[in-house]
Amino acid sequence: MNSQLRQLPQVETLLHSPAIAKVIDASSRQEVADVLRAALAQLRADIQAGRGAGLPDFTSAAFAQGLLAEILNARAPNLRAVVNATGIIIHTNLGRARLAPEALAAMQDVGAHPSNLELNLTTGKRGSRYDHAEALICELTGADAALIVNNCAAAVVLGLMGTAMGRKVIASRGELIEIGGSFRLPDVIAQSGAVLKEVGATNKTRLGDYADAIDDDVAVLLKSHTSNFRIIGFTAAPAREDLAKLAKDRDLILIEDLGSGVLIDLSPFGLSDEPVVADILKAGVDLVMFSGDKLLGGPQAGIIAGRADIIAQLRAHPLLRALRIDKLSLAALEATLRLYRAPNDPLTRIPVLRMLSEPAPAVQARADLLAGLLRGQGGAEVSVVPSAAYVGGGAMPQQDLASFSVSVMVPDLSADDLATALRVATPPIIGRIHQGRMQLDMRTVADDELPLIAAAFNAITAR
Repeated sequence: MNSQLRQLPQVETLLHSPAIAKVIDASSRQEVADVLRAALAQLRADIQAGRGAGLPDFTSAAFAQGLLAEILNARAPNLRAVVNATGIIIHTNLGRARLAPEALAAMQDVGAHPSNLELNLTTGKRGSRYDHAEALICELTGADAALIVNNCAAAVVLGLMGTAMGRKVIASRGELIEIGGSFRLPDVIAQSGAVLKEVGATNKTRLGDYADAIDDDVAVLLKSHTSNFRIIGFTAAPAREDLAKLAKDRDLILIEDLGSGVLIDLSPFGLSDEPVVADILKAGVDLVMFSGDKLLGGPQAGIIAGRADIIAQLRAHPLLRALRIDKLSLAALEATLRLYRAPNDPLTRIPVLRMLSEPAPAVQARADLLAGLLRGQGGAEVSVVPSAAYVGGGAMPQQDLASFSVSVMVPDLSADDLATALRVATPPIIGRIHQGRMQLDMRTVADDELPLIAAAFNAITAR
């Protein structure tokens, strides 16, 4: 052991090796030195643990190429595109909504050039970033005014802070939700400076529960759409119209945290649990908050729509600057919203909605194409099977979509090993394991991604 440790060279000595000098020319001296130190430290640890299998030839081209590979791997972006073959359309871990080409083009244009983000081109004076998409939101939802911040959680915080700070907010116990990342509504209410007043029971809350809890300190009735869970059986909740009348009669504000938010009716596709934003406002809700990167199909954003006087109050709030949307997201959101206007068909132009509405036979046809590309690769066992896809993003957890998956088994590879190999492919392929087999759900895979999956499998089975 000691003799091997003594044979480990110094980093400075290796840096003058002709083979390693070529790596320095292709990268940088600091990068090579860092990789060499890490490699020598690992060799030292292996020798001391009795794992050493002999030292490499430190002067060889193979050793130098290994160093260069490590450097190139370290240079690769941490945030990169993957192929979503999970069947979960709005996958939070995978970046939620896939953007339309028009949204990407808008981001490219605004990112590559100066823009009129806060310049009024008509008057030549300072403008507001909040004006660019407000009219579109009002047109699509029927709202009097709208405001855009960086996500829906920010919209809720701003909305409550601007309307109920230091006063009470009444909310049903059955709607005190927690979403991803331990984001709990009671905590949000507390952080806004308002005081939560819970009413009703977990499964039943009546209009009278709200009415009985109203006193001079109450400012807001808060309704939250429970999109990420369901209570079934012995349940009750007041209609929005009744809550809106109660709020109006008592001079209170009715706010709804919608979470996801849809602009068109998705019930023809079996997705009936998500209320349309325009219908919520029509029912008399004063403010509604919803996300841009979920069922709307755009970038991360939080949209507040409703009464003009309350929106004006929120625009003047000092917190707004900390929550403001950036120019790239704003450009993508505006471009996405325009795809909801005639003559566009949002079901075909917006990727999220296209995946939701695509007929099952078309999904099966794509599965058949991929299965044909994979069959015969390394003895892989390939079949097309019916599967269930999901909306994801905290929306409609109990409603699935008929889909088809390509089920694969590779000799000498467990399903877990195959999943790992696919995750480290270029690009990474993210599927799911079902009954001991790797499944790639085609509802969330685009046609142009099929060759990428086939190339990844070819590389894996050729090892």
